[in-house]
Amino acid sequence: MVEIELDGKKVEIPQGSMVMHAANKLGTYIPHFCYHKKLSIAANCRMCLVEVEKAPKPLPACATPVTQGMKVFTHSALALDAQRSVMEFILINHPLDCPICDQGGECQLQDLAVGYGKSSSRYEEEKRVVFHKNVGPLISMQEMARCIHCTRCVRFGVEVAGVMELGMVNRGEHSEITTFVGQTVDSELSGNMIDLCPVGALTSKPFRYAARTWELGRKRSVSPHDSLGANTTVQTKSNKVMRVVAAENEAINECWISDRDRFSYEGLNSADRITTPMVKQGGQWLETDWQSALDYVARSIKTIVTENGSEAVAALAHPISGVEELHLLQKVIRGLGSNQVETRLRQVNVSGAPSAPWLGMPIAQLSELNCALVVGSFLRKEQPLIAARLRTAAKRHLQVLRIDAGGDDWLIPTISGMSVAPSAWVSVLSEVASAVAKAKTVGSPAGVANVTISAAAQALADKLLVSTKSAVLLGSAAIAHPQSSELALLAQFIAEHTGATFGFLPVGGNAVGASVVKANGPGVQSILSGERRAVILMNVEPDLDLPNPEQARSALAQAHTVIALSAYQSPELLAVADVILPITPFTETVSTFINAAGTAQTIQPAVKPLGDSRPAWKVLRVIGGLLGQDGFLFNSPEEVLDEALAENFQAQLSNQVNVQAVTATIAPSTTGLERLSDVAIYGGDQIVRRSPALQSTRDAKRGNQVGLGQALFTELGLGEGDLISVTQGAQSMIAPATLEAHLAANTVRISAGTGISSQLGSMFGPVTVTKA
Repeated sequence: MVEIELDGKKVEIPQGSMVMHAANKLGTYIPHFCYHKKLSIAANCRMCLVEVEKAPKPLPACATPVTQGMKVFTHSALALDAQRSVMEFILINHPLDCPICDQGGECQLQDLAVGYGKSSSRYEEEKRVVFHKNVGPLISMQEMARCIHCTRCVRFGVEVAGVMELGMVNRGEHSEITTFVGQTVDSELSGNMIDLCPVGALTSKPFRYAARTWELGRKRSVSPHDSLGANTTVQTKSNKVMRVVAAENEAINECWISDRDRFSYEGLNSADRITTPMVKQGGQWLETDWQSALDYVARSIKTIVTENGSEAVAALAHPISGVEELHLLQKVIRGLGSNQVETRLRQVNVSGAPSAPWLGMPIAQLSELNCALVVGSFLRKEQPLIAARLRTAAKRHLQVLRIDAGGDDWLIPTISGMSVAPSAWVSVLSEVASAVAKAKTVGSPAGVANVTISAAAQALADKLLVSTKSAVLLGSAAIAHPQSSELALLAQFIAEHTGATFGFLPVGGNAVGASVVKANGPGVQSILSGERRAVILMNVEPDLDLPNPEQARSALAQAHTVIALSAYQSPELLAVADVILPITPFTETVSTFINAAGTAQTIQPAVKPLGDSRPAWKVLRVIGGLLGQDGFLFNSPEEVLDEALAENFQAQLSNQVNVQAVTATIAPSTTGLERLSDVAIYGGDQIVRRSPALQSTRDAKRGNQVGLGQALFTELGLGEGDLISVTQGAQSMIAPATLEAHLAANTVRISAGTGISSQLGSMFGPVTVTKA
């Protein structure tokens, strides 16, 4: 530690720290533009010049290392004069357009100009002009003349997002921040550049000119689109969500959010919002009142239970639903005597599955790992901020290992692994498990014997064996895999015998919460078996949220009554449902989400319910009462939450695989093409799918393309975007092809949760591809 004196106050900070860090520790504000605590030091704005005793000239606080006994003056005459001179220089070419600037009212330059700027300018020459740039549907670079070249956006791309999409060209007053020629900004974290920009150069294109910052109300919230539970601030005007920005929580999302968290709010205001109960009569949809609709639901369920038994009633819920809603849904179903309730919408194999799978550690602990083996994950797209944490840690000490079918670049430099077709994942993981067992002189897992260990598998095992802090994590593709239980069994064995933490990357904002409140039963395959006569769908779109759209359509067609609790209507939902009860999305009700690390976060409504829609917990409370069930006399969501989480729910979290129920059966090798399914980054839930800005991105377009490896691309004689025909079983569809050079051999990537995938069958299995 080094002790220095700053404005007469003594402070101790670690050796190697900068003066700015000392000021932050004391709570002393030093004006700055280019400095940001999460980015490298650039020291190019010079706004943070301070006086240091015995130094011949002012020094930048962000780039001046502390030394023992140093005396710093941040508000001396010399420091203030230097800061004012820098401000005058910055404002020389800055346009005088604050009244029409979209950043007005929340502009760092505007604020500091009040404190350090002069009342008039000595500059009389013409100001420079920088032409606007179109960099995609999310970020506006219409007024780049406002840019002060702090390079925060450039450093963020390189250091956090992992890809350099912006850079600086030219010199002096001709310098410009721009993209590579003809390129757009496509990172899944790009929206953070808007927050980082201290002026009005980078602004939100969807929010542009929609409202002034002082007109907006603000509510702390949580993103429900992935299991991280990123903290956000929802900004509203006239009972409408206008913007979502990051809220800092160092333990979860630091100060970043993904573009999915930031721009999905557009879907909240979609024209597909349904606000009045609807009942289908004679094939026609009729609007009705709540009482009539709920009476219809209760009568239908009672009749079906009487005629077919309690197991004929089932429910499917999307894990975007809150703890309160999921608790009451499973309570209604189990109150009828049925166990047919499920939120693991894409997990077809639940045999021996853990009772409440979670990450296995606090999220911040990911940054402390020395080694991480990630199995069956599209990490960068399914968990953008977890990928960013691992990316940052990889620059210091972390080795990231992966076993999957490749195809996507995680933008992590120190990464190695094995890229094989999905049907070979169990075989490859068996090799790693056998190598670990051999090194530890223990027996291999059940079903794994006489395995030939490849050099690549041995290398992965060796890295895990020598690591002191490691983790083995299963991603969304491993969870959806037909042999997910075998993968979990092998991963658990590897973690146990290497001293690693075993965990999952849960799919959905409240996947852990659903397990905690026991909203999971015999699996989605049981519910879609065709034996259910009444099915409740909560926040589910059958064609897009279930593992086999063909099977889902068939099963729901055999049901006598399909009851949809949904905030949105769609042609597919209108086709299968018999009654639609309009419920509110997460911004219009009290909701609790339990994230991947087991942290419960309760959010308050940001706006009032739209039209005649109601929070789902209120709807389910009434349904339970109309069905004559006890224990539904709740007056508030807090009472529901107290019952749902009455026990110490964190003690229920468990990644333990039931080893008696699983045998690691190695599937025979296949020679034909097989499907690999990710869930499209902007196709995971009802809200995201209805955001026009997100659906205009390159990532969204990729979800509607079929990814082929280099060998197959060449064999078919394809060019980028050429149409191909894909057949899976009895289903087929035509879609554009895209080259994904790193895909494993004999693998075809077809995203789930998109319009094209709804025309096919299960997420994994054999397919054939021909040129259309």
